[in-house]
Amino acid sequence: MSHPHPELSAPAPLAPGGLRVIPLGGLGEVGRNMTVFEHSGRLLVVDCGVLFPEDHHPGVDLILPDFAAIRDRLDDVEALVLTHGHEDHIGATPYLLRERPDIPLVGSQLTLALLDSKLREHRLRETVHHKVREGDRITFGPFDLEFVAVNHSIPDALAVAIRTSAGMVLHTGDFKMDQLPLDRRITDLRAFARLGEEGVDLFLTDSTNAETPGFTPTEKSITPVIDQVFRDSSQRIIVACFASHVHRVQQVLDAAVAHGRKVAYVGRSMVRNMAIASDLGYLEVPPGVVVDAKELTGLPPERQVLISTGSQGEPMSALSRIAQRNHNFVHIEEGDTVLLASSLIPGNENAVYRVINGLARWGAHVVHKGNALVHVSGHASAGELLYCYNIVRPRNVLPVHGEIRHMLANAALARSTGVENVVIAEDGVVVDLVDGVAKVAGKVECGYVFVDGSSVGDITESDLKDRRILGEEGFISVIVVVDSVSGKVAAGPEIHARGNALEGSSFSEIKQPIIDALDRSIADGNTDAYQLQQTVRRVIGRWVSNTHRRRPMIIPVVIEA
Repeated sequence: MSHPHPELSAPAPLAPGGLRVIPLGGLGEVGRNMTVFEHSGRLLVVDCGVLFPEDHHPGVDLILPDFAAIRDRLDDVEALVLTHGHEDHIGATPYLLRERPDIPLVGSQLTLALLDSKLREHRLRETVHHKVREGDRITFGPFDLEFVAVNHSIPDALAVAIRTSAGMVLHTGDFKMDQLPLDRRITDLRAFARLGEEGVDLFLTDSTNAETPGFTPTEKSITPVIDQVFRDSSQRIIVACFASHVHRVQQVLDAAVAHGRKVAYVGRSMVRNMAIASDLGYLEVPPGVVVDAKELTGLPPERQVLISTGSQGEPMSALSRIAQRNHNFVHIEEGDTVLLASSLIPGNENAVYRVINGLARWGAHVVHKGNALVHVSGHASAGELLYCYNIVRPRNVLPVHGEIRHMLANAALARSTGVENVVIAEDGVVVDLVDGVAKVAGKVECGYVFVDGSSVGDITESDLKDRRILGEEGFISVIVVVDSVSGKVAAGPEIHARGNALEGSSFSEIKQPIIDALDRSIADGNTDAYQLQQTVRRVIGRWVSNTHRRRPMIIPVVIEA
């Protein structure tokens, strides 16, 4: 088994007739999925998603894949294939299209419809779409694509088989093997077996649940729990789930009809996505059950159901505002039931429990994954992955979509079924398939690209470090005026602190040491303002660290007068 090495050099040119795989996101993380395939001088991109920021990304709205590795070759891109409509697979597409708007977009009906609404928000209207469904084959340059139905936590997901003269790649996208899906659309294992018989040279498999033994439970296993919540609740019910989880919304709609309740959507993305899903027939909405949210509030509480965004505790989401009692028209009352019908994405736990506590404080009964079976994963567990390896019998395996521990677990599963060559790569690690053998060929630069408001890529890790220091330690500003003729301190130092326990201090004991240090520095011939500012920073920084055990950001200003 090959492991990526941080000191890998840039890859040599691709061998003639070979196929190169360049993961730009999604390997070593859950999200930001994007993989580039190169063959015969042309490129094919599969997925282009975002990663959502965590606490150590203050002020960041989204994290994008790094397009730098292909930026000067965008004209070589034959198409962008989107396996399904989740944000971590389509969310960065508008940012790629800003750089080349005419890249052909390939995906299923629902995936392209969800993407379209996103592109309109970015004012990208003249895009090229190729709508496909399972069983379709379509060719772009040297890439012959065949699409296979897979089951996931959003309808219309597809795996893609990529045939080239270097061999066949099968990319599962995100998938599981629910045998009783709500939409009766199962993962097409017959197609997987047929492709396996033809010969899969490289199998890219979803690793997200590879550490979980057995098989992922069916979506239908949640229906009795939802029904029980409706039976037990005598007042309003609020259900929070992902805005793309059409199946979960369908279960709630069905339960609402069975128990004589009306339903309203809360949250812009929920309203938009469910309208799209309903218009295209992926969501069956019984007549009269869905009403406007403001109309719903006029009904008795025992007839109300709200389906909301915010199951991950996002600060600006509808559920978070409800929990804080600052939503425009939804106010939690004693006896309301809140159902969090989603998983906990790693890193979001604290935010979710903050919302749960906020809701409970106002008297709501909160049903969540910790106390009921209210969510099942959208990803294949270890048993399903073993099943796939035995059906496909690939020559080479490249685990994708997961943190390093997930990919290593997936690799172990592949090897246990007899796959001899399993390659572990992370973002930026290049894998070449040449003469039927996949191996690491080098590494391209591949970092995080941060979206901060309207700014894309202008925020660096250094900026985030500064923000973290400001958020955790606050800052101290020191202003000193130096007489340019005498070289003596003419005024100051004037010291102010914000965001820490030093705020409001007089700083009397450190002012003279600062003056003395500046006098010595000037006497040694250091008259440059930057050097004098560094002197101030060292003196006050050492004092704050030794006296108060803090390391705030220090902003020295030396003015020559």
